[in-house]
Amino acid sequence: MTTRTLIRSACLLSLGLALTACVTPAPPVKAPVDTTTPAQRMAAVEAVAVGADDKELAVQPLRDAEIEDLRMTAQVRRQANDLPAAAEALNQALLISEGDPSILQERAEIALLQGDWPRAESLARKAVDLGSKTGPLCRRHWATIEQSRLARGQKENAASAHAQLEGCTVPGIKRY
Repeated sequence: MTTRTLIRSACLLSLGLALTACVTPAPPVKAPVDTTTPAQRMAAVEAVAVGADDKELAVQPLRDAEIEDLRMTAQVRRQANDLPAAAEALNQALLISEGDPSILQERAEIALLQGDWPRAESLARKAVDLGSKTGPLCRRHWATIEQSRLARGQKENAASAHAQLEGCTVPGIKRY
């Protein structure tokens, strides 16, 4: 190799290194920030629970007076935006009747309003397992699961929960 070739190679190498140093890496891609509030998520759950048909059968169990008092206390506390007190009242009701899907759902909705997404999903899943597979309460369960998954960025899992909603609706009996 000649001196000229060595100088040319050294210059090209230096130029290549200099250009490489000038390249700035692309900025990291930030995940979109979900701006949906817990109250908006709860509104979505409530909207789904409304049946498409007012003839839909919705069975409500008879309740113990103490449990009903705790549920009413929770409702009043929720309306006053005292979510910890509402949660506590429902926790007490669950100690008395741990397998009541409607109480589990009400507690899941308080967890949703508190932004406790994993707990909201866990309680709603338990309510699905114990409750009716049709009707407005079934839709509330699945909508709560869907919203808790969306809040955690689990879009595919949320879509699978949303797919369950249709199965909860059974047309009412047509009377002539």
